[in-house]
Amino acid sequence: MYNLYLMGLITNRGMRSKYIAFFKENNIHITLTTLGAGTAGSAILDYLGIEATEKAIYFAFLTLDTWNRLRKELYQKIQIDIPGRGIAFLIPISSIGGKKTLQYLTVGQEMQMKEESALKNTDFELLITIANGGHIETVMDAARSAKAPGGTVIHAKGTGAEHAKKFLGISLAEEKELIFIVVRSGQKNEIMRAIMEQAGPSTPAGSITFSLPVTATAGLHLLEPEAETLQHV
Repeated sequence: MYNLYLMGLITNRGMRSKYIAFFKENNIHITLTTLGAGTAGSAILDYLGIEATEKAIYFAFLTLDTWNRLRKELYQKIQIDIPGRGIAFLIPISSIGGKKTLQYLTVGQEMQMKEESALKNTDFELLITIANGGHIETVMDAARSAKAPGGTVIHAKGTGAEHAKKFLGISLAEEKELIFIVVRSGQKNEIMRAIMEQAGPSTPAGSITFSLPVTATAGLHLLEPEAETLQHV
């Protein structure tokens, strides 16, 4: 398995321009940005120095070496330890839908193989598909053709469109839809294959897909193999 992670970073919206410049300086070309609102209680917000509303959320694909370097820069240049500057976290990626997609997501970073970890031997996985805006149903129809349950969608903006032609041979729109689907691990490959074939980079949907390990669940009894397809969340 590739030594690849999804970094999540949550900060106040006022820090957006600083982080955009920071990513560019550190050769992080592929990012996803969405807006959100905080829900933490006032005591926690006071501790973190983050307002109750108006968050900017960033996702980027990093190797462990890149993260180690970036983490130092977050402290030294962004001073992320100062309340209000943000919080960052790392999630291991268990699979990627195709070699070209991997090259696109990690442009400018050196990849290394590593052994599978116990964390990835899970019963469920979270499939994340990034598609051009307006193609949610195309992706979901493809996923359902492989008996996937329903998905949850959020809207985001992407960067790195200039690299898409080099690695994927296509132009990607800036407006993105992120489709989240929790599936049984045994279904993962078939669903990912269906999405890549019916809604992948060579289609108008321009989708790329990857999966994250899910270490614990509750209320997912409807995902048993004999269950009917769930409705769109």
